[in-house]
Amino acid sequence: MNIQIINGPNLNLLGVREKSIYGDSSFDDYLNELRKRYTNITINYYQSNVEGEIINKLHDVGFSYDGIVLNAGAYTHTSVAIGDAIAGINTPVVEVHISNVYKREEFRHKSLLAANCKGVIAGFGLDSYRLAIESFL
Repeated sequence: MNIQIINGPNLNLLGVREKSIYGDSSFDDYLNELRKRYTNITINYYQSNVEGEIINKLHDVGFSYDGIVLNAGAYTHTSVAIGDAIAGINTPVVEVHISNVYKREEFRHKSLLAANCKGVIAGFGLDSYRLAIESFL
């Protein structure tokens, strides 16, 4: 089984930025934990702060992988193009968020991606990624 994790803007700063919201662990450390837990799954990771690069990655893996775990960050609330890219591929996508977006600013309550996703997981910290992976098993 091949799973692609895609993280969007500013998620390269996990463990450094806004620790009260996002925690103090880097994503690389958490990714190592996931790979140790799921030894029978190939977990690939990609991060970009650029909307078009995220779309290109969705196109690249969206016809050959078993699942995509996507945290598009702020693009979740602004990118029609990423939503369209998800609609255009065959691989199921689970939208994830580290924080509970519904406890935050009003603009974060609307996802332009969710309607094209298999599901949405939010508010469980980095464990949101593990829960998304479990949904593909």
